[in-house]
Amino acid sequence: HRARLGDERHFLHPSLRAGPGALVAGGTATTASAATAHASAAGSSDAGLPDYAPVPAGSLGPAVNSQGYYVGRVQRNLYWVTDGDYQAAFLTTRDGVVLFDAPPTIGHNLQRAVDEIAAANGTSNKVTHIVHSHHHSDHVGASGLFGRHVVRIGHEENRRLLLRDNNPNKPAPDITFADRYTLHVGGERVELAHHGSNHAPDNIYIRFPHHDTLMLVDITIPGWAPFGALNYSEDIQGYLAAPAKALSYPWKHHIAGHMGRLGTRADVTVHQQYIDDLTTSIKQALGTVDYGVYAAKYGNNIWAVVKTWLDEVCRQAAAPVAAKYTGTLAAADVFTESSAFSLVESLRLDLGLGSAIHD
Repeated sequence: HRARLGDERHFLHPSLRAGPGALVAGGTATTASAATAHASAAGSSDAGLPDYAPVPAGSLGPAVNSQGYYVGRVQRNLYWVTDGDYQAAFLTTRDGVVLFDAPPTIGHNLQRAVDEIAAANGTSNKVTHIVHSHHHSDHVGASGLFGRHVVRIGHEENRRLLLRDNNPNKPAPDITFADRYTLHVGGERVELAHHGSNHAPDNIYIRFPHHDTLMLVDITIPGWAPFGALNYSEDIQGYLAAPAKALSYPWKHHIAGHMGRLGTRADVTVHQQYIDDLTTSIKQALGTVDYGVYAAKYGNNIWAVVKTWLDEVCRQAAAPVAAKYTGTLAAADVFTESSAFSLVESLRLDLGLGSAIHD
């Protein structure tokens, strides 16, 4: 369970990774020829594979181009880039370009997207600054492509963690801050804030006050249920509190870091409702699934007792929530049970639900 949100992309069969000539299929970029080759290699039968609900059309974004990316205007001189799975953003200024995150799955297409906009608008294509949303490789693992002369900015914990990781593809930031930092570049202003740990200890809120936009990565995924285990967040209680903090800012557009479209305030509200419903369902399941049945079956094999009991709690809790949100949130039937596990454990371990003190 220590994998990172989106790192699953790196473990896909090579034929299913994004690349030149990619098409969007189910929100993830794939190449038609490679996908066909993969299907041939794997055989034509999908016997035994589970069926999942179709992805709602509203959960998908625009198609990527022949090079495997889409770049679009958010507002004025703020742009976003996606490969259908990951997102980054950039701000063009009179003094150069500020890039926000550098996902390796987009990779060199980041510069291609910047070049495309610069050519169309007659602006500079030189990336002078990179802001790291947080330290996870799937979001900043291509930061190193832009060299050592780019000024990198991140939370002070971002610097500590990237120095620890010692990966040349994601250099540590040059400028750090503890609580708030205002970036001024080429007449533009970007407000960075840290409101405590959530998905990661260094994950920050990036506000564009003159572009009606908030970038907050790996919290809500517009149009989608969370990835496994609540986006594999490290601080579940911080993760649960983050959407309300996001909504406390004034904004219209949301850059969430994942999938193929921009988010809205309504997307964040639906996410909150989903989490509330899952929490309620978990509390009901914890009160009805009889631990004694599993203790009687497995005796002193405590791991087997706890595993099977938790599996059933999560199954019962997830089923009605997945059914309710299927058709509203893509993949609600895929990862809700996994997210229920993370939420159960946080309720038990962080909040002490069910932790009676022995007499």
